[in-house]
Amino acid sequence: MGNSAGRRCFRHRLLEWFDRHKRDLPWRRDRDPYRVWLSEVMLQQTRVAAVTDHYERFLRRFPSIEKLASARESSVLAAWSGLGYYRRARMLHAAAKKIVKEYGGRFPGTAEDLRALPGIGRYTAAAIASIAFDEPVAVVDGNVERVLQRVQGKNLAGEALWGAAGELVERHRPGDFNQAMMELGAIICLPRQPQCLLCPVSDHCATRGELDRPGKDARQMKREIYYAFACRDGSIFLVRRPETATLMPGMWELPEIADTNGTATWFTLRHSITVTDYMVRVLRNSVPSGLDGRWVRTSRVNTLPLTGLARKILRAARII
Repeated sequence: MGNSAGRRCFRHRLLEWFDRHKRDLPWRRDRDPYRVWLSEVMLQQTRVAAVTDHYERFLRRFPSIEKLASARESSVLAAWSGLGYYRRARMLHAAAKKIVKEYGGRFPGTAEDLRALPGIGRYTAAAIASIAFDEPVAVVDGNVERVLQRVQGKNLAGEALWGAAGELVERHRPGDFNQAMMELGAIICLPRQPQCLLCPVSDHCATRGELDRPGKDARQMKREIYYAFACRDGSIFLVRRPETATLMPGMWELPEIADTNGTATWFTLRHSITVTDYMVRVLRNSVPSGLDGRWVRTSRVNTLPLTGLARKILRAARII
C-alpha cells in the first residue's frame, strides 16, 4: 500500500465498512468536545463494556464542563467510582477548571493546544481534535498500532508509527477514520486470531494475520475451505450473516459448503490467517439445500456490504 491510489482505496473501504457496521456507542451520538474528551479519558485502560454505564451516569451528574469544574473533587471521585485509575478523574477535574478559567469554557480546537491541558497526552489530544474539530491528525493507540504493523508488515514503533498513521489518515473525515481504525483493531484485527476473512481491507494487508515477531517460530497449518458460486440469469446467490453474529452482523458472503460433493473446483485462492494457510476452493454449484439466501443481480452486488473474502472471490470471478 505504498502508493497514493492504494491508500485512497484503503480509506474508502474502511470508512464504508465503518459507516455500515460501527458499534452504537453513546459517545458517538454527537461531536461535543466535552463528551468526546470524557469518553476518551474513561476508555484509557478500561474496556468499552465497563465504560458505557459509567459514562451515562457521569454525564447526568456533570452534564457540562462548567458543572464539572465547579464540583468538589470528592464528588468527581465518587462519580468515577468503579472505573479505577483515579488519577484520570483528578486530571479531568483539573483540566475542566483550566478550560473554564482560561478559555471561557471553550475547548482549544487543535491537538497542539489541547496537549497543554492536564492529563491530555498525544493520543487523547489527537482524538479530540480529529473527532470534535475535524483536524486532520492521526491517533495511535494499541489497536491502531496493531493494524498499521500488520498492514505494512513491519514492527513499527515510536515516530515511525505516528508517521505511518499520519500518512494514511483521511483528511476530509479524520475523526471517523481514526475511530474506524480503532474499531477495526477492536473487533476484527484482534491481537490473537484476527478475523481476516471478515476484514474490509484485507487486500491491502501485508501479513493477513499475526505479524511475525523476532524470534517467533510459528508452525503454519494448512486447511481447505469450499464456497459455492451459484449463478443464474445474471444473478449470484449470496447468504447473509445473522444479525446476532458477534462479528460483521448482516454482511453478505458466498455460502460455505462442507465438501466438493464430486464437483470440480472452478478456481482457488490462498488466504493466510494467523498460523493457518487456507486454500479456498470455489465451485460452480447449485444452491446448497437448507440455506436462507438471496439471488442478487450482479449489477447490485457491489452495493452490498460484503465480507472481505466474498469481495476477493467475486473480484477473481470478474463479478466486481
